[in-house]
Amino acid sequence: MTGVNSFQVSGYGPKRAGWTRLFARDSAARRLDWPLLLASVTLSVIGSVLVFSATRNRTDINQGDPYYFLVRHIMNTGIGLAMMAGIVWLGHRALRTAVPMLYGASLLLILLVLTPLGSTVNGAHSWIVLGGGFSLQPSEFVKLTIILGMAMLLATRVDAGDRQHPDHRTVLQALGLAAVPMLIVMLMPDLGSVMVMVIIVLGVLLASGASNRWVFGLIGAGTVGALAVWQLGVLDDYQINRFAAFANPDLDPAGVGYNTNQARIAIGSGGLTGSGLFEGSQTTGQFVPEQQTDFVFTVAGEELGFVGGGFIILLLGIVLWRACRIARETTDLYGTVVAAGIVAWFAFQTFENIGMTLGIMPVTGLPLPFVSYGGSAMFAVWMAVGLLQSIRVQRPMSA
Repeated sequence: MTGVNSFQVSGYGPKRAGWTRLFARDSAARRLDWPLLLASVTLSVIGSVLVFSATRNRTDINQGDPYYFLVRHIMNTGIGLAMMAGIVWLGHRALRTAVPMLYGASLLLILLVLTPLGSTVNGAHSWIVLGGGFSLQPSEFVKLTIILGMAMLLATRVDAGDRQHPDHRTVLQALGLAAVPMLIVMLMPDLGSVMVMVIIVLGVLLASGASNRWVFGLIGAGTVGALAVWQLGVLDDYQINRFAAFANPDLDPAGVGYNTNQARIAIGSGGLTGSGLFEGSQTTGQFVPEQQTDFVFTVAGEELGFVGGGFIILLLGIVLWRACRIARETTDLYGTVVAAGIVAWFAFQTFENIGMTLGIMPVTGLPLPFVSYGGSAMFAVWMAVGLLQSIRVQRPMSA
């Protein structure tokens, strides 16, 4: 047996050795957050079923093909998974050096929306039509670049000095970095995305250790700004009507209150276990507008009932739990701030989307992460998962 590798003789050749290395304790595959990945994939799979149920009979939008939206949703998920894998492979630390370029690219894209290249969907001039049935919503990617840009600035200034927390000058610079794209998105107007970005900014500042005076000051400034926007007539009529319908659900049930009323009817009719997949009368009858995107949760509520809707919320809770754990366990301030920004983004957008279907939040054009149909939104959330996984993979083993 001299000169012969006993590992090979025992039947474990190079191929098995490769799998052993792949799942070794210090391998990237072994260090991935599998509960986060499995919960995210399951949500996208459930979303494909709900999107199919909502669109299979919609000949007005599916171009005569009942599988039109299903195929595209699965394709968007596949592309998103590839983007996640690419980010894990590159690493969030390597991407840190490209943040200025990514920030500039995102600004360019949202500025293009304000040119003739932009297109209006549901009152918001926030899309770029690419042709072939595909379009791009740059504001989804701006959420990511705000997180990365603020995290880079706040963490770099702390790492470079002896301070434990960013100073006031650094916080002001980070706020300025976030304010520029937010103002452009507000001009579209895309109020829902701006609301998410505000929550992201607050989450990033809290995670960075910035003084609480900044947080409370921003909340106060945001309140004053919201009142000013309302009084100065910056909002479009359809946005004002949505807030009016939220304040008074009985206001014009056949007009501005139609979406919310139909959504609540759909969810309420599902009961405990639902009417059965593809058997929902509200969904089949096409009573709920934009059901494959903004109101996809109503399909779950009607056809899968409280149990199905609760399961979706549980999976989203697992995603948030794992993201919070990643933010807490990493010893890298940059990684902590990025993970916290993603948690703030996912948490608020989930609450807002499900809340508006239940009538406890105003109607906005925010999709349900991983579940709603939409390429830009799907790509952005999977890129965020890639960042979370990279932060976990690259943390010290002792963490």
